[in-house]
Amino acid sequence: MLRTGHCAKVRMWVYVGDSAHPYNVFDFTLSRGRDGPKYFLKDYSQVLLADAYGGYDGVVAGNAIVRAGRWAHLRRKVIEAERAAPEIAQETVALMRALYAIEKQDLNASAEERLRLRQEQSAPMLAELCEKFFDWKEQLLPKHPMAEAIKYAWGHWDELNVFLADGAVPIDNNVSEREMKRVVLNRKNSLFVGNVRGGRTAAILASLTSTCLRHDLDPQLYLTQLLVNLPALRISDLPAWLPDRWKAAQKTRLAASPGQNPQS
Repeated sequence: MLRTGHCAKVRMWVYVGDSAHPYNVFDFTLSRGRDGPKYFLKDYSQVLLADAYGGYDGVVAGNAIVRAGRWAHLRRKVIEAERAAPEIAQETVALMRALYAIEKQDLNASAEERLRLRQEQSAPMLAELCEKFFDWKEQLLPKHPMAEAIKYAWGHWDELNVFLADGAVPIDNNVSEREMKRVVLNRKNSLFVGNVRGGRTAAILASLTSTCLRHDLDPQLYLTQLLVNLPALRISDLPAWLPDRWKAAQKTRLAASPGQNPQS
């Protein structure tokens, strides 16, 4: 962010809602401290799936939020240690690949169906992996790179197992990482935000465009319609302009008037 005489590092966070809350929301903060997500999630009481950043410990402390871990992060640490212990890495990655294969068996499954599948097939794999980790740890020196990866796994084992108890919890948050690439691309293109207001505006626009893409909407068409109508809208009208609701209303309107131009 531009400041007089120098630039300041600021942060953009992304929150990807579940199927019941189908929105991708970006939030702008002046630092990477826990205060930003803690304030954003102050009324939240379900599951937070995130990486192992220590700041999240303060976000979930003393409230009803359940912290879930991401398997992609553990997989990355195992691959980083592969050169030091190739056989262990290959066996571990193979088991993780099997976990992901279970997740892909039925992408349209309900949370209840996915939970049953995980308990029947994923839970035994995790029990096997945990046992292997214990055996391998006994064979490795404490500072061995693979021992460090296993230490990470055990240190976050409860979080990594949350998805076994809740069919609505993804196995990782790769969707969030993919959405953050939009911010990285914009940072390369525009280089800066001019001030705090500019950062918050960027977060709002990123939220709208990202959510449009999530619902297979053309962001330009949606924003054009929104900006044309916005001056005449009341606050109570705004929920109808959430991208998913707007898309549903468009479908209903077009079904009632088949010959109508979808952009009118």
